[in-house]
Amino acid sequence: MSARFAPATGPVVVGVDGSDSALTAVRWAVGEAGGRRTALRLVTAFVDNPDHVVGIPAVGEQLRQEQRAVARRGLAAAVAAARAADPDLRVEDELRLGLPVGVLAEEAHRAQLLVVGSRGLGGLAGLLVGSVAVGLAGRAACPVVVVRGEHPETGADRPVVVGVDGTPTSEAAIAFAYEAAAARGAPLIALRTWVAAEYAPGLAPLVEWDPIAAAEEEILAERLAGWAEKYPDVRVRRLVGRDGAARALVDLSADAQLVVVGSRGRGALVGMLLGSVSHAVLHRSHCPVAVVRPETPGRPTAS
Repeated sequence: MSARFAPATGPVVVGVDGSDSALTAVRWAVGEAGGRRTALRLVTAFVDNPDHVVGIPAVGEQLRQEQRAVARRGLAAAVAAARAADPDLRVEDELRLGLPVGVLAEEAHRAQLLVVGSRGLGGLAGLLVGSVAVGLAGRAACPVVVVRGEHPETGADRPVVVGVDGTPTSEAAIAFAYEAAAARGAPLIALRTWVAAEYAPGLAPLVEWDPIAAAEEEILAERLAGWAEKYPDVRVRRLVGRDGAARALVDLSADAQLVVVGSRGRGALVGMLLGSVSHAVLHRSHCPVAVVRPETPGRPTAS
């Protein structure tokens, strides 16, 4: 039970693009920054156009100024939303030149948490259907939260859900999930699924499932043991099943306030960022999704 944490003094950074989804992410991040007692930093990545178009230079300049003005208005709206949600919170904002993945990945080096919306426009367009979210989750130096779902802002009655793959690489996700649950006073659901990637469907009638289930439950209990001792007040429900990981996590997200996944693993959670499980959770989750890399688990959350 060890983890390498990002600096606890860094801000919570939100990628802003002027969309309603970005404003939802800002409001979610306000609560997170307040809980962590840190600043909220709002960043818009802006790709500057040339100041002239060959043959009609005035059009190029007008377009450049208008795009910059649109970006500034989106950033100002995000600042206003953050201050309306928490007038006492320290809010920073910056319009930065560059592509979204590169700019936000740089911001992640000094952040506790990087937050983005589930749908974008402008510089962050196609957040989930393109490469931005996957690129950030695969390279960011802190955990990444994609704020999506019908209830991104919920109370302590909804649980935190974490997918556990049974290897040490899931320790960072477990650590993040435990502290998130502790900070929110919420229960924790730890899920391990195992049939889909480990047994051929044709062998199902020949398999003795009870001993396998018992072994899998033991693996899950071992992975959680140290963290349960560190957070004795967190109520934990352990789930082991034969459903596919994607379906199980999405189903659980319907009643959850946060789903936490690791960036890679094996078994039913293999390729969490690059395979079907991650895409299904990011596209279909009913609540925000946190992606935590093993190398840089970050400071999960604070009370």
